[in-house]
Amino acid sequence: MIHKIELKEEYFHGSFNKDYKPILTVKSGDTVQAKTLDIQWGYSDSPGKEPIHFQSREREERPGHPILGPIAIEGAKPGMVLEVRINELVPGWYGRNWAGGNQSWQNEKLGLVNSERVQLDWRLHSTTMTGSCLIGDREFHVGLSPFLGLMGVAPGEEGIHSTPPPRYCGGNIDCKELVRGSSLFLPISVEGALFSFGDGHALQGDGESSGTAIECPMDIVDLTLIVHEDQTLTMPRANTPAGWLTFGFNEDLNEAAAVALDEMVKLMQEFYGVSKTEATALASVAVDLRVTQVVNGAKGVHALLPHGVLR
Repeated sequence: MIHKIELKEEYFHGSFNKDYKPILTVKSGDTVQAKTLDIQWGYSDSPGKEPIHFQSREREERPGHPILGPIAIEGAKPGMVLEVRINELVPGWYGRNWAGGNQSWQNEKLGLVNSERVQLDWRLHSTTMTGSCLIGDREFHVGLSPFLGLMGVAPGEEGIHSTPPPRYCGGNIDCKELVRGSSLFLPISVEGALFSFGDGHALQGDGESSGTAIECPMDIVDLTLIVHEDQTLTMPRANTPAGWLTFGFNEDLNEAAAVALDEMVKLMQEFYGVSKTEATALASVAVDLRVTQVVNGAKGVHALLPHGVLR
């Protein structure tokens, strides 16, 4: 069954909480279709039209990312796994990204804390999947590779949880590999899973170096939600067009890399029936360790095992 979610303020929130009331309950295997807001809680459907701005229905003191949900899935229970199958992602017509002018570790290292805050305004073309922006009298062009920065289920811990740091249950992973055709697998911690999503990105480099990708609304998000009763995970993993991914999140980039690598080694043991040491040796020649993002408090590393690299 396909569930179409309208663009309504009461469907958006800016934090995670296992006690939030779901906006929708679906069956495993159902598909949800929706639009999402830009990072500034706005949405415009055409050039020249000013964005309509929304607020979080939870009225947090400092709402984070505008995320849609939560969506409950019948039969989802703690210990199971939710597969989020990404069928389609179409960005809106505009996007923005920023650099400098605020307190962050990368601005400190680059000497940009007290600089002017720069905003790049991008015009996006979903038919050609290209984007362009002006800097002075120069026009820069890019090819787009849209993905959702934030997909997650509710943490099992009590209370309100901010959106920026990614967690064991997903959230603000900001991984550019999670494009159309990918499946993200999330460990479920609460009844119904309580899945939320948002934070559209038209294009991002590994690391998300300035703190932002091309932040954009999404005109089309099409996701299928599948509960796996016979699977168990403690961290997210994904199957993407590029290969299998495992993730690590930690304030220490070394620790994040260690978790991502350990999760990949476990996956390779499952795939190939080898020992942990043997899987680690194979990983050293076949697996890429990539910096997902360094800007969300908990830094991210993903390990990528390309399809077909080991035959």
